[in-house]
Amino acid sequence: MKRTAMITGSFDPVTSGHLDIIRRSSAMFDEVWVVIVANSEKKSGLFTPDERLALVQAAIEGIPNVRAMVYGGLTSDAAEQIGASVIVRGARNATDYDYEYTLSLIMKRFAPHIETIILPTSPEYAAISSTYVRELLKYGCELGDAVPDGCRAMMQSMMDAKK
Repeated sequence: MKRTAMITGSFDPVTSGHLDIIRRSSAMFDEVWVVIVANSEKKSGLFTPDERLALVQAAIEGIPNVRAMVYGGLTSDAAEQIGASVIVRGARNATDYDYEYTLSLIMKRFAPHIETIILPTSPEYAAISSTYVRELLKYGCELGDAVPDGCRAMMQSMMDAKK
């Protein structure tokens, strides 16, 4: 039986920490879907959902069992659509863990058959967040190792087009 997992988030933008969680998940599951949540309740992000999808696709290039999509509905519905039985979430610290744990309890109400796995971030990525990367981009700073190699130039180009 094929084991399918999904990793959800806004990915605004994707970071090296996200890619670390994606790579580690790809080693544990037959198929991993990165589901970019296009949440109409949140204020609009730095990048559009389509731009975030392009960045994630650039980041995951070369990982054969990982796919990406944008989804605007309930996470449980996305899981059903792609056949995922597991949601993988990353946590950089105790605050992230508490938040992800609470989300996992909510998910159990919607889809009791879907498990949530919370992976601790690798130490080298613990200080990297999408907020941090957005600040680097806002002030024209070098992105360095905060973002995956495969999307650094693309991200910079998207920012230049917004000016």
